[in-house]
Amino acid sequence: MWIRSVWFAFCVALVATPAYAQDPPPIHIEGSAPEGPDNFFFLEFEVPEGIVEIEVRHTNLTPGNNLDWGLDDPNGFRGWGGGKGQPGLVGLEAALPSYIPGPIPAGTWEVVVGKARIVNTPAEYAVDIFLRTEPTLEPQPRSPYEDPGVLDTEARWYAGDFHVHTHESDTWPTIRETLEFAESVGLDFVMLSEHNTNSGLTLYGSLQPDFPELLIVPGVEWTTYAGHANAIGAIEWVDFKVGVRGVTVEGAVEAYQDQGALFSIDHPAVPGDNFCIGCPWEYEVDPTTIDGLEVQGGIWDAISYWEEMCAAGSHATALGGSDDHAAGQGSGVLYSPIGMPTTMVFADELSVEAIMEGVRSGRVVVKVDSPDAPMLETALSGERMGHTVFADTAILSVVVTDGAGTTLRVIKNGAVLERVSVDSDPFTHETNVQAPAEGEDRYRHQLMRGIDPQTIGSYVWLRAEGEAPDAGVPDAGSPDGGTDPGENSSGCSCRIASASDYDTGLLLMVLAVGVWYRRIRRS
Repeated sequence: MWIRSVWFAFCVALVATPAYAQDPPPIHIEGSAPEGPDNFFFLEFEVPEGIVEIEVRHTNLTPGNNLDWGLDDPNGFRGWGGGKGQPGLVGLEAALPSYIPGPIPAGTWEVVVGKARIVNTPAEYAVDIFLRTEPTLEPQPRSPYEDPGVLDTEARWYAGDFHVHTHESDTWPTIRETLEFAESVGLDFVMLSEHNTNSGLTLYGSLQPDFPELLIVPGVEWTTYAGHANAIGAIEWVDFKVGVRGVTVEGAVEAYQDQGALFSIDHPAVPGDNFCIGCPWEYEVDPTTIDGLEVQGGIWDAISYWEEMCAAGSHATALGGSDDHAAGQGSGVLYSPIGMPTTMVFADELSVEAIMEGVRSGRVVVKVDSPDAPMLETALSGERMGHTVFADTAILSVVVTDGAGTTLRVIKNGAVLERVSVDSDPFTHETNVQAPAEGEDRYRHQLMRGIDPQTIGSYVWLRAEGEAPDAGVPDAGSPDGGTDPGENSSGCSCRIASASDYDTGLLLMVLAVGVWYRRIRRS
């Protein structure tokens, strides 16, 4: 009798045992990147029931090449580590930086591989995948993203940085370390613009209460092999693999704007190829669909690029971002810490919604060097920058503070109309302007110290009295038109290419000397 009872208990225990009482064998994949125009390829693997953690270790086996790495589950995106060497790891309640914790569904998963830079073929790689029935990471303090609300009720100019990275993308500082430095330099807000991942969103809730005077603005840097852009205020993930599985740049712009985010082109004039993979903007899109442009991205000046967009009918707001990857602890003449440049936004309050509305309305000034740089406030017949004024004649005015010793440029349609020495503090200047017979003129101010821009103001726009806004005036959130430079120009390693190259070294030397000279002049 007892034998039958033991046998019955054994059978019950056997049926109740999960599919894997121990971890399945590791999955090893070796191969070479497929040739052809597609910039991405996918390595499928199967995940059984009962798995609670997945780790993907990847190795680029061919020197001189750059491969990027990410992970998708059967339902979609689970993380993008880009070109960093750290493994990808996702679990139920924790994940390594750049990856998203959550349920581990059974089915077909994919390792996503980006061909960031292939100079030597075959481009060989190795991948090892570990499926675990017990987690190795401790649970993390995560919660669904919630708007942090209003941190300051005053309507005023707020100082911030729209382009900052943490260890959630391709660098090492934690989010806390990054926020601490931003707070120390006197910023009111900072946007954490991780490359192609929103993995940090669920961590903001536990951090924001520790920074009651520093607003965390959500967003992402949409990073491809033919250009980068910040999606300010973005919460939902948008695919970046242009040319693969139907992804287009126009579709990305529309997807971000449909969720209420602002699409702003980053550092369009940064050298590409061997210097910074995918950094210069190469897409041809309708400029009236773009919400903003980084006129100062770290040390990189893109004012002329912005002027060309405005001449083509865009009302894109001028923005600045440091593109800091080191929480203020970097060095070298090419490095810009958080707050260099600083973007000033006039907002009704310190909240995500109000900061975004300030940007959307064009109420923005970019201070090239720091929050303490000179300030200017432009108005056209009393209306702040960003507005369109309908009048046959108007008074263009500016108030400059902390700008003694600089030169004020009055700029019309991209050309310098006046140069005026700033010899008092505060300093005011007025210019009488006349509306064009048709269309619009644009006016702004800029402070110079020698040949270097110090403070860049946004435009105000003037049309003849009674002229109704025509169809060419951009309406944010209604993108259309444009083509990308190729069907497969996407991805990204936002890093200097690893392969040694004579041209790259020469370029870096020339840039270093130029930047050193500019900074000596400013000091």
